[in-house]
Amino acid sequence: MTRDDLVIGRNPVPTGLANRRRGSKRGAPLLRTPRTLPRVLGPAEVEAVLGALNTARNRAMVLAMLLGGLRRCEVLGLRLGDLSPGERRVFISEGKGGHQRLIPISAQFFTAVGDYLDRERPAVDHDQLFVVLRGPTRGRPLSAAGLDEILDGVRRRTGLPRLTCHQLRHTCLTRLREAGMALEAVQAQAGHRSIESTRVYIHLANTWLVKQYMEAADAIDADRRNV
Repeated sequence: MTRDDLVIGRNPVPTGLANRRRGSKRGAPLLRTPRTLPRVLGPAEVEAVLGALNTARNRAMVLAMLLGGLRRCEVLGLRLGDLSPGERRVFISEGKGGHQRLIPISAQFFTAVGDYLDRERPAVDHDQLFVVLRGPTRGRPLSAAGLDEILDGVRRRTGLPRLTCHQLRHTCLTRLREAGMALEAVQAQAGHRSIESTRVYIHLANTWLVKQYMEAADAIDADRRNV
């Protein structure tokens, strides 16, 4: 067999295969698009966001994402019976892919919910937690478009043009990991079916990584000195 016998006359990869969208019925893509994550909000930015919220309802929804790591659809899907204020836990009945989970959330969220229920939420004939407060649709469940409109106002008032529900959720999960929460616990809080999703989703701040490294390096040095 000569060298020329090994030459392939045409490209064996079907045209456009590498650029096909995920989920294509013709096959999986050969090249995976890198997954980009939103920037984590800093403490001053978090305070700016909370300060720009003009109702207890809006504060409760933002805190659900910022302190509980809920997705937008999960916030909008909450019902009164899903809340356990005494245990500071929330039942997510409409999670991604239909999966359910029971998670803890800070008391700040329940305080905001209590203010909303006491002062703002109109009398309605359903148990959806977050509803429209004004206008012709007052009392109806808040829609995704309605929540997006609320964040539009927050972006204008804070000067944070890239603020999204996903960024609020991502900030929560990143801060939990930085604070030392086990990766498996972050997975449960986030509602990820695979631990690999959590590893990809959480990008750690340099300060956390440096602290973890220094503590490990000090322990290694101490062991070496004792030999």
